[in-house]
Amino acid sequence: MIFQLKKLFFIFTFNVSLFLVLMIGIQNSSSKRKINLLNNQTVNLPISFIVGISFISGSLTGSILKIILDNKKE
Repeated sequence: MIFQLKKLFFIFTFNVSLFLVLMIGIQNSSSKRKINLLNNQTVNLPISFIVGISFISGSLTGSILKIILDNKKE
């Protein structure tokens, strides 16, 4: 149980640090796009932010799913 909490802590720490680096990195981004969400559109967002958030959410989701599936095997 403690090992899984350590994994979760590491996952969240890693992804938060990636998010902070992303925020620093997009300061000078000039190309912006809108995202279509079914019937709505978002405000103009930098492309690097869209790609970075997609990567971070995928990393977080995949890591948590792996922990859940490993838990069910035991």
